[in-house]
Amino acid sequence: MIEAAEMDDIIAGIKNATLERCPERALPLLKKISDAETNLCDKYDIKNDLLELLRVEDSKVHIQVARCIAEVAKTDNQRAKFSHQDVIRRLTDLLCVPSSKENSADVVALELCTQLARALGNICYANDDARNIIKELGADERIFALLDYDIDTDDEDREQFVRVRCGLISNYLLGSDDLAERAIELKVIEKLECILTRCLVDVDKHEELLLGLLPPLSILTEQISDLCFPVSLNRTIAKLLAKCTNPDIAESCLALLHYEAQNDDVKLLLAEEGLCETIYQLLEKYKTFANTDEARVLMKLACDLIVLILTGDKSMHFLYTTPLLKYMEDWLDSYDVELLTTGVLALGNFARSDSHCINMVENKIMHKLLSILAKNNGTEHQMTLQHALLSTLKNLVIPKPNKAAVIEAGLVDVILPMLEIHQAPVVFKLLGTLRMTVDGQEKLASELLQNEKLVKQLVYWSQTSEFTGVLGESLRLMAWLIKHAYQRKDNETVMDVTGLRKFVAIDGAVASMVGMLASTHLVMQNEALIALSILTTVFHNQSSTNEGTDLDRLLIEAGVGGKLAEQITLNGESMTKEIVENMQTFVKQLHGSSEAMIVHLREKNIDELLKTIPSLVEYCTL
Repeated sequence: MIEAAEMDDIIAGIKNATLERCPERALPLLKKISDAETNLCDKYDIKNDLLELLRVEDSKVHIQVARCIAEVAKTDNQRAKFSHQDVIRRLTDLLCVPSSKENSADVVALELCTQLARALGNICYANDDARNIIKELGADERIFALLDYDIDTDDEDREQFVRVRCGLISNYLLGSDDLAERAIELKVIEKLECILTRCLVDVDKHEELLLGLLPPLSILTEQISDLCFPVSLNRTIAKLLAKCTNPDIAESCLALLHYEAQNDDVKLLLAEEGLCETIYQLLEKYKTFANTDEARVLMKLACDLIVLILTGDKSMHFLYTTPLLKYMEDWLDSYDVELLTTGVLALGNFARSDSHCINMVENKIMHKLLSILAKNNGTEHQMTLQHALLSTLKNLVIPKPNKAAVIEAGLVDVILPMLEIHQAPVVFKLLGTLRMTVDGQEKLASELLQNEKLVKQLVYWSQTSEFTGVLGESLRLMAWLIKHAYQRKDNETVMDVTGLRKFVAIDGAVASMVGMLASTHLVMQNEALIALSILTTVFHNQSSTNEGTDLDRLLIEAGVGGKLAEQITLNGESMTKEIVENMQTFVKQLHGSSEAMIVHLREKNIDELLKTIPSLVEYCTL
């Protein structure tokens, strides 16, 4: 072990050897520095001495100097000292692609290349100054040319070269976007692909090579947004994933494909390559070994990729005709929550087509989903699974032919207990599922409107939720319940207004509907107008005078006139014909109610404001 005092003598010896032009005397001293603890050399400035030694025409000296620089440049202080153009120019000038021959001269060349790559790699670590110098010198071309040396890692020297070569490339690419874009211009992706393709012959044999080649590709995807690999490279990465047994290689391949699959064309490519089925088979093979944190992360990454590929329309339709559909249905019986959740999400993506939804309901898939949800509909259960189940059920219930079957299967009874859950993503999906379910279902809408606990919770969320989606869905569900429970039929003269009475009696319910008029979304404004029109029609025409007066009082207290005025002022120019007509109908109904309401509307100047709506003026002109 070298002590600090001895290091003074070593540094002095190197300086003397350099001055006296005796590089041979420097060799053992350089080795001692390389073998010493890194921080022992931190206070010395030996950059110029080592640069002089690099100018000696002797490969053995170059190797020891490069090794020495690689070791001392592990500290920030020394890294900065070597971040000069003259040092980096000399290091990169010496850097050349070794021959693939086995003679002694080429063994030396390989060792020199390895140590130079180590030196440059350590200098470049978290060091933009050094990276920019390399770019300015155009020396990045020599660095990427190292990828032209396509070798097997069948001995220790070659393994070290493979590691440090890609370590240098990775450390360099971790700089600015410009460096990555320049790397693309210099065909670094094509060079990497060439070696990766050769590795397909025997993936296990080339593990070390692959572990070095994949990180630069990952860095490029991080540095360049929307980077699209060639189709052939994505195919190669998918094949590597199918063949590899090394979890680190699998994770790198999955991460790369996950990035690339943001593009719909890549989704289709991977679907057609059978990647989802391959992932399913791999997960089925290794699922019993997924009992560590690292293995669970890998499993989740693989599952997420299946779901991501299914989010593409073309890829989803293609995979619907493959065994993957059956595989995902099988995962509904899995005891592993990750596989179970993936199966649910996959089926939810398949259910983005009405024909698929109808077919799936005909095959009774909703029974399995509802059975799973019934066991996982409490506050203590996993939110991700609940969210996935609700998303899938919502999609299944959208087509009209499916509604009755899914309702009969017990959907409402299973999801109403979830009102106790207050996690916004789950609540958002819960409300959306209920809203889609009541569409056109008069009996169900009427029953739910009379569910005091549900309506109170909707009012609460509509007034207090910090999550915009929950707030909006709460309001929309209330409006839809009113609309679908009380759509008058042509031959109907008397309506059961029990549900509306209960709704109006709940504190804040009417105020919530009035507040919905000020929504920034035109569709919600229109839904509010329809719901409020139904309320006023029913209470003024079919209820007692007192009930109509009570409704007017609630509307006035909620500031209905002010909300209408706000709606016209802010959105008049963008109102559709349907919204304008619904607003006219609602205002007309209000005018036919109590004197207090008429005074309220006059104070807010509603009649005059209506005349300013451009589309209404146009209709009048026509």
